[in-house]
Amino acid sequence: MAKVTPKTKAVKEPVPKAKTVSTVKKKSAAKSKAWDDLAKEMKSLIPKLDEEGLAFLVKQSHIHLYNMQVDALNKTLVKDEKRKKEAAAKKTGNKKEEGFSGIKISDSGSSYYIVYNNEWVAFSRDEMTILVKIIFGEGSDLEIREQLYNWLSRERGDLLNCASIGNKFDDKLKTLVRLLKDNFKLRNK
Repeated sequence: MAKVTPKTKAVKEPVPKAKTVSTVKKKSAAKSKAWDDLAKEMKSLIPKLDEEGLAFLVKQSHIHLYNMQVDALNKTLVKDEKRKKEAAAKKTGNKKEEGFSGIKISDSGSSYYIVYNNEWVAFSRDEMTILVKIIFGEGSDLEIREQLYNWLSRERGDLLNCASIGNKFDDKLKTLVRLLKDNFKLRNK
């Protein structure tokens, strides 16, 4: 009987990447028996295949390896996306503490504190009344911010310095106005 030699070159299996000992033990213990059985079966079938059948199996093997790489990449991308969302959530959680974050009243009720970046700036009741009258006064948003900025620069430059507010166009003034409007109402006397 003549010996049959395949016309195509034998496909070498790719050399596996270095793995940790624990990973190899876990995977090899679970896969080794089933993998060995399948490899033996494939080896026994190869001599029975024609060139076209063998080429088909090689092509399918490459496709399967590619799909395995895509799955691994997708898992990595999902993990990265999850990390980014967690980091964004931590940043937004910290942003609540940045900027103007609240107005507190003293125990006696005679003074108020505007909180900016965990720094408490004290205001008397009269000063707070003036601020509230300014923000509920007539005029456009820019005019109100201008009046607020002018009063603060004349009377309470410490708040402007603390918050690094340079002019009436600063967005921090908008947040201060919003904070005051959310916490106070103007009563008619």
